[in-house]
Amino acid sequence: MAAGPDQNGRGDTGAFSEAEREAVYRCIFTRRDVRAQFRPDPVPDAVLARILRAAHHAPSVGFMQPWDFILVRDPSVRAKVHDAFSKANAEAALMFEDERQRAYRDLKLAGILDAPLGICVTCDRSRTGSVVLGRTHQPEMDLYSAVCAVQNLWLAARAEDVGVGWVSILRPDDLRAALGIPAGIQPIAYLCVGYVSHFLERPELEAKGWLPRMPLAEVVSFDQWQSRPEADPLLDLLR
Repeated sequence: MAAGPDQNGRGDTGAFSEAEREAVYRCIFTRRDVRAQFRPDPVPDAVLARILRAAHHAPSVGFMQPWDFILVRDPSVRAKVHDAFSKANAEAALMFEDERQRAYRDLKLAGILDAPLGICVTCDRSRTGSVVLGRTHQPEMDLYSAVCAVQNLWLAARAEDVGVGWVSILRPDDLRAALGIPAGIQPIAYLCVGYVSHFLERPELEAKGWLPRMPLAEVVSFDQWQSRPEADPLLDLLR
């Protein structure tokens, strides 16, 4: 196993072994947004600590580390979050029409009450002051940094055989009210977390025909927006 950074930030310069490299790609390709397969048994503290440590080591602009993690274990609090989701989900369903609306209503889009744990990731946009290295011209970079923490958490959870489901059908102010989040703190993600009976072979929305996966070669350009040569060895590998 490759060593991590020492206390002075010096990292191991050794390359990943083939097995380690394959494990990273397997984790990425088998990560799923879990909604319906949660088991009730809790995630042990030691496992949860490893997952949170991975999230806390996400990249952040100006090293501002703008994230906080609210662990939601109390069923009554999770019920408040679920009430907020139910209201927003009913509103969302009406935004689709006809067959699309029927397909939407058939989807299970949250496991808030099924998962034994919720984790809300937030962003404190004022954490290191009004001027932050790297945010001077793109002020939204702190939000993107917090999303990187979500991705780290998600991949670490998958490596631990723990499922994660991101619930985005929530009004931020309703989530603030349910979790006591101050007005100046931006909720980024409410995540349902727990062991699962199984991980789906393919993403659920892809498997159920909501949308197909886009071909990789169609979203890669060269030098200019949507500019692609007629023939290129890389494009051949991406097809």
